[in-house]
Amino acid sequence: MALRELSSLEKYLELKKPNKYSTQGDKKVPVLQSNNGAPQVGLVTIACYLVKEAKRSELLGNSAESRAVVQQWLEYRVTRLNGCAKDDVKTILKELNLYLQDITYLAGKQFTLADILMYYGIHPLIVDLTVLEKEQHVNVTRWFDHIQHYPGIRRHLPPVAVLRNRIYTSGH
Repeated sequence: MALRELSSLEKYLELKKPNKYSTQGDKKVPVLQSNNGAPQVGLVTIACYLVKEAKRSELLGNSAESRAVVQQWLEYRVTRLNGCAKDDVKTILKELNLYLQDITYLAGKQFTLADILMYYGIHPLIVDLTVLEKEQHVNVTRWFDHIQHYPGIRRHLPPVAVLRNRIYTSGH
């Protein structure tokens, strides 16, 4: 999965020459052998490297605070979301829903690498949600739908249908 994500990120960043990746260990940690020396290891490390190679540093945040928030969400992605147990899904969705209550993107008003990698990571969870569960996590659903329609992001993933209007009972 991580290799597909990195490939999609490369296409989004419009990098001219595709990189070659391998994996290491039981968890299939991605490895990028760069021409400039030591290999880059890990999804977040490689993703940040690609963003810098593409000279798109705004995707890492425009201020010290936003850079810290981006790094926080990238870490959340690999520590909490990757390989999360079925029992953790509700907690993750609840945390994200609360966090996204009054913001558009994970770093506030700016689209960043955190949005891209969290979108890729949460896609399999959103696909499995019922319409009612999507409504219960309306902020996550709104954010997810916005990111999946962001130009060039979805690439290797199928679109997820999101109901835009709530269905009310006759009492309303």
